[in-house]
Amino acid sequence: MKNKITIATRESLLALWQAHYVENCLKEQYPGLSVELLPVTTKGDQILDRPLVEIGGKGLFIKELEVILLEKKADIAVHSLKDMTAKCPDGLTIAAVTKREDPRDAFVSNTFKSLDELPRGARVGTSSLRRQAQLLHWRPDLTIRSLRGNVQTRLRHLDEGDFDAVILAAAGLKRLGLGDRITSYISTEDSIPAAGQGVMAVEARSDDRETLDLLSFLHDEKVASCIRAERSFLARVGGDCKVPAGIYAVPGGKDRIQVEAFIASPDGKKLYRGKTEGSIAKAEDLGSDMAGRLLDEGGRDILEKLQKI
Repeated sequence: MKNKITIATRESLLALWQAHYVENCLKEQYPGLSVELLPVTTKGDQILDRPLVEIGGKGLFIKELEVILLEKKADIAVHSLKDMTAKCPDGLTIAAVTKREDPRDAFVSNTFKSLDELPRGARVGTSSLRRQAQLLHWRPDLTIRSLRGNVQTRLRHLDEGDFDAVILAAAGLKRLGLGDRITSYISTEDSIPAAGQGVMAVEARSDDRETLDLLSFLHDEKVASCIRAERSFLARVGGDCKVPAGIYAVPGGKDRIQVEAFIASPDGKKLYRGKTEGSIAKAEDLGSDMAGRLLDEGGRDILEKLQKI
């Protein structure tokens, strides 16, 4: 067995929390194992003055970490799964996915108690086209403004009066001990989450059998089944943050999962949504078929227009 594991991680407090979580799990499972963190500043962390959609998508948060893995400078990388592109680069694989934290979006405001209470023209901050499209679909009277940076930076902008409210992932706030900042939760029906939202993924080299075996205890197979449906949907719609789309899969009855997804125009005026369920064994087909259905209903036209921008 290996006597040392090096974890590549972004330098944000949330990323470090996630890396330390995996570090502590490894040390508890393997008391003699030495674990070292390798913090990295990614391009996505450095460019904060433009929306992600303009600078290359959410893969910017993980690309440098994946290069470090492929160069064997680290053994594993820990990610928020929703930050990952639909497919891992050649030579890498998702070795484990953790139990899912709260998948909902959180409404955070110092003045208003919920989305419904926001007045016309209220300034709402989000970095996500997925959130923007759904917000504007339900509340076209809102003013959506781009909001980048780590969780603390986004909360500071709110506290300084730049926004009337901000929308953040509930999971990140809870992991950072900031759950008390959540004013209210937005249900997964009103705001369908991003693929993998609330789940941590541990990425490793696909040929590093020893490390893959070490990580197997961390893997949650029930969550993984849902993730397979979500990521197959993402792959078919060409999904990263440039696509206003979301999907959420949950375990249903015995050996079944339920899937709900949407594709929308960035302004929320057109939104195609669907729900289905099926066998866990066919999770990937469920996600892919749902993507095909929404693309045929009108989602394809939306995506083609976005590609021309």
